[in-house]
Amino acid sequence: MVQVTKKYINEFVDFFKKHVSRKHPDFPFYFLIFIAFLVFVLGINLFVGLTEEVQGETIGHFDDRVTDYVTSFRTPGLNNFFIFVTDLGDLYAYITITIITGLFLFYKLKNKKFILQLIGVVILSFLVNLALKEVFDRARPALEHMVVIKTLSYPSGHAMSAMSYYGFLIYIIFHIKMNKLLRGFLTVLFVTLIFFIGLSRIYLGVHFPSDVVGGFIGGLIWVAFCVVLFNIIDLLRQRKIRSRAEEEENLETG
Repeated sequence: MVQVTKKYINEFVDFFKKHVSRKHPDFPFYFLIFIAFLVFVLGINLFVGLTEEVQGETIGHFDDRVTDYVTSFRTPGLNNFFIFVTDLGDLYAYITITIITGLFLFYKLKNKKFILQLIGVVILSFLVNLALKEVFDRARPALEHMVVIKTLSYPSGHAMSAMSYYGFLIYIIFHIKMNKLLRGFLTVLFVTLIFFIGLSRIYLGVHFPSDVVGGFIGGLIWVAFCVVLFNIIDLLRQRKIRSRAEEEENLETG
């Protein structure tokens, strides 16, 4: 797997060096596709490696130590806090934040594209996570579950959805005009949310730490894949627009 990955990365780097320069109008698209592709490939390698450890039952010591440490901090106040945090990774939170984000993008920036992309990212991430859970079929931890759960354990759906959703929001805020301080604040806020939503699943006793790590990696892979896909679509669209403009110019001068 590692050799195959290196081969594809080297081929992609060679293509990037030969065909792309900073002065090229498509450079921003190529650059984002290149970075996202690297994250995608490396993420898959990490996920495969972690999954092998989980399926081989060799990661139990790590899970037990982290779980014991995190749950040792349980108090009534922290219980309420982490239940609230975990709810920020639920469907209703995503609907609420999507409505707020959608209104801002539509009325302030007249931009529908990012709204549709955000909805697509989180819905498909949820469906992919359900499929992965069925494939790996890992039972939940044998601890007191402080919230109701009905699905399997690996990878964590909350962790994967949080990384996919809030991670893609970070991608969006770097693609719209915004005050730098506000952008920095939102980035830190979303990164913090991702971390604490994952941590809440361990604290509440509904996931092994390796489930959460697997969910984070899975979500990062999904964001990277979507960034590659969306930028390829935008790249082809821009090329088509330029081609039409050149044809119209040739007709006028012909």
